[in-house]
Amino acid sequence: MTTKQRKIICALQGGLPLCEEPFHEVARQIGISVDELIKQIALWKQDGTIRRFGAVLNHRRAGFETNAMAVWNVPDEQVESFGRAAAKFSAVSHCYERPRFEGFNYNVYTMIHGTCRSDCEQTARAISELTAISDYRLLYTTAEFKKTSPKYFYEGLGDNP
Repeated sequence: MTTKQRKIICALQGGLPLCEEPFHEVARQIGISVDELIKQIALWKQDGTIRRFGAVLNHRRAGFETNAMAVWNVPDEQVESFGRAAAKFSAVSHCYERPRFEGFNYNVYTMIHGTCRSDCEQTARAISELTAISDYRLLYTTAEFKKTSPKYFYEGLGDNP
């Protein structure tokens, strides 16, 4: 890995700056062009070095105090259509399939955010009505753990820890 690549990782691993043009700001800090930065990210995504590049919302700070993991028992042949329908709801931040377990026959999980429990319940009911899937449960968040991204290199020249 080149020094320039390590600098890019160091600049990105802590998150993008909150500004109108965050990639321009990162490129400026590193001393490269925005095109170079975007090209390197695209290459890493293409070759599998990174799987995704996305935002992490601090939902509590954004005003969403209540969260429920809705677990759904969706017929296997309907998982794709259910997922597309559920993901269209703005209160849903995650929607994914998981294997069923003995005693827990739910295979689709949606994370629903709201300002109160009734918001989450209303969203779940709306998803249920839209998809005709009525076998679901809401599992409410009782504790939140610190969300951090891994640090691959330390600041500076990007040397290994």
